Amino acid sequence: MRFLHAADIHLDSPLLGLAARAGDRAEMLVGATRRALVRLVDLAVEEQVAFLIIAGDLYDGDWRDFMTGLFFAEQMARLERAGIPVYLLRGNHDAESTMTRRLSLPPNVHVFDHRKPQSFRLDELGVALHGRSFHTRDVTDNLVPSYPAPVAGLLNIGVLHTALEGKPPHARYAPCSPADLKAKGYDYWALGHVHERAVIDRDPWIIFPGNLQGRHANETGPKGATLVTVAAGRITDAAHVVLDDVRWVRVAVALDGAEGERDLADRIAAALDAARTDAGDRTLVVRLALTGATALHRRLKADPVWLSAEAEQAAARAGGDIWIERIVTDTHDPARGAAPTGDALAELTAVLAALKNDEQALSPLLDDIAQLKARLPERALTDLGLEDEGALAALLEDAEALLLDRLSAGEG
Repeated sequence: MRFLHAADIHLDSPLLGLAARAGDRAEMLVGATRRALVRLVDLAVEEQVAFLIIAGDLYDGDWRDFMTGLFFAEQMARLERAGIPVYLLRGNHDAESTMTRRLSLPPNVHVFDHRKPQSFRLDELGVALHGRSFHTRDVTDNLVPSYPAPVAGLLNIGVLHTALEGKPPHARYAPCSPADLKAKGYDYWALGHVHERAVIDRDPWIIFPGNLQGRHANETGPKGATLVTVAAGRITDAAHVVLDDVRWVRVAVALDGAEGERDLADRIAAALDAARTDAGDRTLVVRLALTGATALHRRLKADPVWLSAEAEQAAARAGGDIWIERIVTDTHDPARGAAPTGDALAELTAVLAALKNDEQALSPLLDDIAQLKARLPERALTDLGLEDEGALAALLEDAEALLLDRLSAGEG
């Protein structure tokens, strides 16, 4: 017997930092979560699994219209025709109280109660599933003690939406410890909420499958679901199956010794081609990181429009469907240790170097950035490059390169 464990589908969630500027390709981006769900259903049918578990956050909040619910119902109807039941738990994003629009679901979809833990016995399979949906978004109590004792003689599966003891940036909803889960005596814990796949334990199995489709630049790499194999009443394997439609990746390009535009373009194209191959020719959303000592350093920093165009043409050369989400330039001048010519440039360089190490001078800037981050939504932080801890250092590096480039060119 095999079953599928998925979570955090966030159906119809936009891909942050892209959808607003995608133009004619916006529909393709918005549809990524739908295509990932179709792949999940395809896998369930192909593998003839006994059942599918969705451990919370099927939706990304209340629907804009009924099309989101209709699409999910259509996919569940496919599973109904294949004789595959679905056990659905509501998480913080699709809690009972947050969903104002509703549709009836096919009879093969069973939703865990939100008022108390609910068990589903599948005696013909030798399985019992136990879970409790979220009633409100902010569930701060440990729900595990309220779950029932395991059913003797059956394979017991607990379904829970939690970040365990906390895993930034995920909020501590339904907090609990792995020890709490182990003490319950179940054979498998099907968890949701954390978007990165993680096998917490194998005795018993405690697994986050991760989300089905990456949605922003911090959700990189292969995404999918967990295919669990059961033999003689015991779990023998829990394999990650990749199902994402659009892959977010970070691609590093070393520019040491690069002298001109052709060299830059060739190196970026080669790195993107390798990333495309690794991703199985999926659509790629790439954050480029340029590093190394190169004579192009000042131009890379001072002319982001030109750099973006070079990266886009390199992506076209690499083939496939590749989006450049952002370029992080962490290069330096080969002659970084030498003082610039001219008294004014030398003085400016010295002032900037001192500023970088002056905590008192930097404190107001850090406060300003902190206030800005508190006011902006996540997608804006991603677009502006402010989600990283080193945001201030990067801004100072960019400012220094821009100033020196323009002053050296006589634009000051």
